[in-house]
Amino acid sequence: MSVSFKERYDADGFVLVRGLFSPDECERLREHYMVLRQRGSYSGDDSGIEAGARDPLKRYPRMTHVHRWDETTLQWLIDQRLDKVMTEILGTSPYAVQTMIFFKPPGSRGQALHQDNFYLKAEPGTCLAAWMALDPVDEANGGLQVVPGSHRWPILCTEKADTTISYTDVTVPLPAPDAAVLVEMEPGDVLFFHGALVHGSAPNVTPDRFRRALIGHYIQGEADKVAQYYHPVLRMDGSTVDLAVAEGGGPCGVWTETPDGPLAVLTGTHTVTRKHE
Repeated sequence: MSVSFKERYDADGFVLVRGLFSPDECERLREHYMVLRQRGSYSGDDSGIEAGARDPLKRYPRMTHVHRWDETTLQWLIDQRLDKVMTEILGTSPYAVQTMIFFKPPGSRGQALHQDNFYLKAEPGTCLAAWMALDPVDEANGGLQVVPGSHRWPILCTEKADTTISYTDVTVPLPAPDAAVLVEMEPGDVLFFHGALVHGSAPNVTPDRFRRALIGHYIQGEADKVAQYYHPVLRMDGSTVDLAVAEGGGPCGVWTETPDGPLAVLTGTHTVTRKHE
């Protein structure tokens, strides 16, 4: 008997849906975002483009909240194919709060392991990501890595990341160094994952391959608050919903040795001062 999306998601904290979008759709989206990025800065851009920079991520920085001004991105964010999978996983249609475009050009750094709800602070419940590959994704070009089962952990206390290989400066500790596994993907594949799932990526070490990805962040339909950065909140029909603002701070988990092995216990406190990376 086949395993449902919900069963996989509940067991591992993520589910990979192959071919949810077509290769032709992905080709059009790749071209669309390359044109947008090459036009320069946009409303809400973190830093803009530095065309002559040595750092590839300064020549091709990510784009955030693109759905707020780009109709193509908005229609992807609320696409019924995404809604159908997430409704099966969650039991109800989610709310949409963010879009991100990662270009990850050749030679660029990755992103240290992290948990999304550390930033979104969706309450009650958690957030959910839909991470769609626009290029073939593998180890060489810095594919996404996930820690199966980590969605059952609390939000962990962060520690300093190695910024020579990560463009973000915080990470989370693991109970075992080899806990993260690579998810290889083809254009149009979508990885749906829980807000507490630990995930990240290594550098793109290829000489000529991008690893472009389009990501939507959502929150569970019963949530009544989310961090200010993610307002306005949208229903999956595109209409807005009025939610409260979640404040920063709160408890976080620290790994503790027990007779049964490492256990994450809520004995620390974190304060979020930066928006989601």
